[in-house]
Amino acid sequence: MSYPILYESTETKFTNNGLGFLSDCISCKVTEERNGSYEMEMEYPVSGIHYSDITKRRILFAKGNYFDQEQPFRIYKIDKPIGGVVTVYAQHISYDLSGYVVAPFTASNISAAMSGLVSHSMTTCPFTLSTTRTTAATFKADTPTSIRSWLGGKTGSLLDVYGGEYHFDRFTVTLENARGVDRGVVIRYGKNITDLKQEEN
Repeated sequence: MSYPILYESTETKFTNNGLGFLSDCISCKVTEERNGSYEMEMEYPVSGIHYSDITKRRILFAKGNYFDQEQPFRIYKIDKPIGGVVTVYAQHISYDLSGYVVAPFTASNISAAMSGLVSHSMTTCPFTLSTTRTTAATFKADTPTSIRSWLGGKTGSLLDVYGGEYHFDRFTVTLENARGVDRGVVIRYGKNITDLKQEEN
């Protein structure tokens, strides 16, 4: 089992042990939705060796899934202790893209749109945006808005214009045709489902 590592808020390389391994954490769960939220929730005891080091904006570094390398998650909320345990909430580092505003520009295809979001950022952006798709359609960023908002979730966003599925890997965002693989598995009652429960209210 690998444990989360705590880093300072300014860390970008993740090549050392940072402020330390959180080997005394009680639980650590990462949830990623397709083209949606990508967050971590960790329970940590107040008696833990690094309890006083866990503060907002610092980074938790942990595996997000079985296939990708470890990912950085920025702490945004820490609950008050209950029974000697705190719950720590963190978002994937890609949420930092909400802090980078892009100036208005127009692109004629998906590659130009992805690279344009970074090149037209009003401040230096440390992220790399790329795509494996080849869709040709006009993208228009008509008002100064955060890069993250142009990725998806509103009319005229990259997802709205080009479709696809995002892959977030540290400071790299890739818009792919599809993240998963069709392995031909079919779920059937009595074969690979042993119980089914439905609730209504």
